[in-house]
Amino acid sequence: MSDYTIPKVWEENQDQKENKFGNQPVAGSRFEQKLPVGEQPLQVYSLNTPNGMKATIMLEELKEAGIKDAKYDLYKIDIGDGDQFGSDFVKINPNSKIPAMVDYSYDEPIRVFESVSILLYLADKFDKFVPNSLAERTELMNWLFWQTGAAPFVGGGFGHFYYYAPYAQEYPIDRYTMETKRQLDLLDRHLADKEYINGDEYTIADIAIWPWYGRLVQGELYGDAATFLNAQEYKNLNAWADKIAQRPAIKRAINIAYKDIK
Repeated sequence: MSDYTIPKVWEENQDQKENKFGNQPVAGSRFEQKLPVGEQPLQVYSLNTPNGMKATIMLEELKEAGIKDAKYDLYKIDIGDGDQFGSDFVKINPNSKIPAMVDYSYDEPIRVFESVSILLYLADKFDKFVPNSLAERTELMNWLFWQTGAAPFVGGGFGHFYYYAPYAQEYPIDRYTMETKRQLDLLDRHLADKEYINGDEYTIADIAIWPWYGRLVQGELYGDAATFLNAQEYKNLNAWADKIAQRPAIKRAINIAYKDIK
């Protein structure tokens, strides 16, 4: 039982107010910042997190597919240092989340933020890893929207309370463990008769889902979470995750070097 009493109106405590780079109840930039802009048409500002690596995976897949115009500069946004709250980054993504991208190949540069939005933008721009038929594209969108809505329960829910929270709490760990295992079971059932998320073809649905769920069952997220979740029981999901992990673009994206912004 907790001795916490919910106040009638929530207010920040002093520690929260003084934590410049932690969570705050307001949006917007917190300091002046000048982000570097490289020579390539696509400028990507990110970090090697499950959401952050989606953009680099996609760009490396485009490179692997022979798309010569998908050249990019990749800069590190250190979310632990609060880089995402700088003025230049907030101009690209007012929500202060990675990844974010600017396409300078047009007269008027185009900003793109949110990881799945970046995937869709690049897929449509280069006509790769996205189906053309209405039915197949709709199925693709089903899974992209599913990932967008479902992954926060894994990261902000399970991952936070199981791995990052300052002390263990049974109720939230149980709640988010059950939801995470439900999602793993869903993907495992879906992949029982499919090579990839959208069927026989590798698409941006795989790119969106693998960094979260593939790396989770492979033991790459949240310490011993794969053991705690008994992730090996999801045979179809593990087979898919291992297959995706062998792609050359995936291997490059995981180990890619980021340029400093400071």
